[in-house]
Amino acid sequence: MTSFYGRCLAFLVVYLFAAQYVSVYAGSFHKDVQIHWGDGRGKILDNTGNLLSLSLDKFSGSGFQSHQEFLYGKVEVQMKLVPGNSAGTVTTFYLKSPGTTWDEIDFEFLGNISGHPYTLHTNVYTKGTGDKEQQFHLWFDPTVHFHTYCIVWNPQRVIFTIDGIPIREFKNSESVGVPFPKHQPMRLYASLWEAEHWATRGGLEKTDWSKAPFTAFYRNYNVDACVWANGKSSCSANSPWFTQVLDFKGKNRVKWAQRKYMVYNYCTDKKRFPQGAPPECS
Repeated sequence: MTSFYGRCLAFLVVYLFAAQYVSVYAGSFHKDVQIHWGDGRGKILDNTGNLLSLSLDKFSGSGFQSHQEFLYGKVEVQMKLVPGNSAGTVTTFYLKSPGTTWDEIDFEFLGNISGHPYTLHTNVYTKGTGDKEQQFHLWFDPTVHFHTYCIVWNPQRVIFTIDGIPIREFKNSESVGVPFPKHQPMRLYASLWEAEHWATRGGLEKTDWSKAPFTAFYRNYNVDACVWANGKSSCSANSPWFTQVLDFKGKNRVKWAQRKYMVYNYCTDKKRFPQGAPPECS
């Protein structure tokens, strides 16, 4: 009898703990996001809310944001980028908190002239300070097919993956004085906008507006995250992403991506850091 009541009590404790954990799974653009700027240039293209387009012309770009804020999670979407001459355009998928001392985790795709590769720009901001850029040229043409871009954000690390392949890991290095984004809930954002003054070859290649409107597509929006509500976020350590680390295979994949496709790494920029790399780089 005692064992029976003990099992019931244990079940009740687990149930009550799990009830505090609110997570979001396979999403719908109809119910989970708001196209918050662009004056009609952002469009949901199907009844199920699975496919969305963002467009840019000479007058405006466009973007969407999640209705909810998250404190830790796994967020992913499939994207197909602007084809042809996309110089000066920036297509994004990122997490960001509000305010002047914001946190942010970025996927930004910098367009290029026809026949030249996109540059994937990744960055992590904490309390309004970034300067942790790593950039890549992709091993595929991101304008032909959809590819899956994912951010895993947990208390110990941020992992960036493409089609399940990790390309970057930003570890929590608070032990050596490096801030880590863990206190501010963030919304998920995506946008297509113009930045011809810096986006392509440092601004040397300008946007060809005769090719406008430029259009990028998003589909299969998925979030498995801790939803911030009423000033708190309760997370279950049973979610695989909450304790996710890179195993031996994952670390080797990061090394492969960075060895073959990385084109800029702040950790090795001696002009910016003549006294040596930042402590999180060691």
